[in-house]
Amino acid sequence: MTTPPPVEHVLCVPTPLFHGIGHFQGFTPDVDRYLKVLLDPAHTLFLPRSSAEDDPTHKQLIPYCLFRCNGEILSYRRGKAGGEGRLHSKRSVGIGGHISSTDRLTGDRRYLEAMHREIDEEIFLDSAFHDECVGLINDDESPVGRVHLGIVHIFDLESAKVRPREESILETEFAPPEKLLAELDQFETWSQICLQHLFGGKS
Repeated sequence: MTTPPPVEHVLCVPTPLFHGIGHFQGFTPDVDRYLKVLLDPAHTLFLPRSSAEDDPTHKQLIPYCLFRCNGEILSYRRGKAGGEGRLHSKRSVGIGGHISSTDRLTGDRRYLEAMHREIDEEIFLDSAFHDECVGLINDDESPVGRVHLGIVHIFDLESAKVRPREESILETEFAPPEKLLAELDQFETWSQICLQHLFGGKS
């Protein structure tokens, strides 16, 4: 008999908790206000991913990492091998994923470990870097967005030494933000929000 795969449990917060801090649609740079509450183990819980994906009463916390070198931003196209079918064939500037119950540590240390694990799973990053958390994304206007909350990081790289590790990451390239903004309709919603607010002058 084949052993069924283990059930993945992902880090979530109750949606009313997020609303209590201050609901927003789109992007906010107010990192400290949100993360000190959202990453507090007193408020987080792990839910089966299969049920969390259709449960708008909870938000799954997702690190969403952008990579910049000499002012140019890494972008790629999501292949059909990726985990989130609703995003297949869309272009993206974000690397990241769920925080799992198998990630060690607690609180913000668990979050950071999960972020670097997701990066290591998706790309080969062969450059020194400096990273900064620059904001959060919320998009209640799409089925994917209603059950996720993005935490946005920018990694400034010393060199453009990034290669895809996962087969779902296709057509990688660094390009000026102006070029990506001109092609905005090709990108997934979170990438559109990041490009507009971080590089397009949208407040």
